[in-house]
Amino acid sequence: MEYAFTLKFHLSQVDSDTDALVERLAEAGCDDALVGTGLPGRVALAFVREAESARAAMVSALADARRAMPSATLIEAAPDLVGLTDIADTVGVSRQNMRKLMLGYPESFPVPVHEGSSSLWHLLDVLEWLRQREYDIEPALIEVAAAARQVNLARCASQLKPSMARELRALVA
Repeated sequence: MEYAFTLKFHLSQVDSDTDALVERLAEAGCDDALVGTGLPGRVALAFVREAESARAAMVSALADARRAMPSATLIEAAPDLVGLTDIADTVGVSRQNMRKLMLGYPESFPVPVHEGSSSLWHLLDVLEWLRQREYDIEPALIEVAAAARQVNLARCASQLKPSMARELRALVA
């Protein structure tokens, strides 16, 4: 099965030569990714990777990217953190329709990860909510959103001090 996802990285000075970087990525196994280098010091790898699961696809892509860019720092695995427009585009409805659903079901619509002028949700939460309401959501998309979320949570959790983790675990659940 093929899985589509994006991995975004912050590059070190060592990786400032984009031509050499693109070559190393291909040699390391990232030849199934479209490489985006629009922002200085950043690279986005848009994969369409064949694997037995989204998790396997994402983990192997991360390993291949790490081989090519050992000093790079993962910024984000996508699709995970999304706004209403992103959600609407992903499921093929209008932004107005998504906003209407969010406002119409305040007790059950997923809680945002960030709330403000632009709120953000974990895509997986919204996809599962939509699927419960008979929306036709591709299983591969749900699988990719779940894997991306786990990668992002692992990245963030690696910055958490163990003593703080123990103290907060029961309080934030």
